[in-house]
Amino acid sequence: MADASEQARAPQLVLVTGSAGRVGRAVVAALLAQGHRVRGFDRLATPGLSDQIIADITDRAVIRHACQQVHTLIHLAATPDDVAEPVQDLFGPNIVGTYEVLEAARLAGVRRLIVASTAQVVWHQRERGPFPIRVTDPVTPRSWYAATKVFLEAASRALQESFGLEVIVARLGWCPRSREQVEEIYRTSWAPDVYLSPEDVGRFFACAVSCTLPAPYYIVFVTSRPAHREILDLEPARRLGYQPQHTWPEGLPSDLLTA
Repeated sequence: MADASEQARAPQLVLVTGSAGRVGRAVVAALLAQGHRVRGFDRLATPGLSDQIIADITDRAVIRHACQQVHTLIHLAATPDDVAEPVQDLFGPNIVGTYEVLEAARLAGVRRLIVASTAQVVWHQRERGPFPIRVTDPVTPRSWYAATKVFLEAASRALQESFGLEVIVARLGWCPRSREQVEEIYRTSWAPDVYLSPEDVGRFFACAVSCTLPAPYYIVFVTSRPAHREILDLEPARRLGYQPQHTWPEGLPSDLLTA
């Protein structure tokens, strides 16, 4: 009989919510490259993925059906900070949707839950230090969007404590979605130190699916290699085997390259 570490490394059925987004597409590609079976879930079609469900994560019946036979769930689906206007736009996907996804995972017997949080939950430490910011530092969310990610982290912790799922909270750095965001990173002195390329984000989640966890509830910061200094402590992610390959602006998709 295979031991737990061998089972974790074996190809698994992985459900990825938000699979059609920039991060989602990178994660799906990395998982497929490792030989995992991947099921996508998004309101839009996910290119190149045969097993996918096109629906909203707030649809209880559909998300519960999607979780059947899933070993690992990667929860990326959310309204991002740059389109959350008015704040009511956050409530459905980021609060109600989080509840539906986590409850569906629990009911289906999902063994590992990997949730996408944000480094914006420690925003004000970035202004005053000390550095690097640790995963154990108190949260100081930047905005209502970041506050919904604090809710996600806390809800995931409750699920782990009460029902024994393995949980990885990935506080992601800045994976730009537009040319305007790329230009902002160029203008902002600290931004290249928290940049996260699509290939590196895919690399992290592929690693998180198959790694052995040091603790059943585990928080990490995820960025590419800092350009100047390590603002966010990457050591917890390194313990999972994550080794970023890019430094700003390496890895920028061609559609985001500025003239």
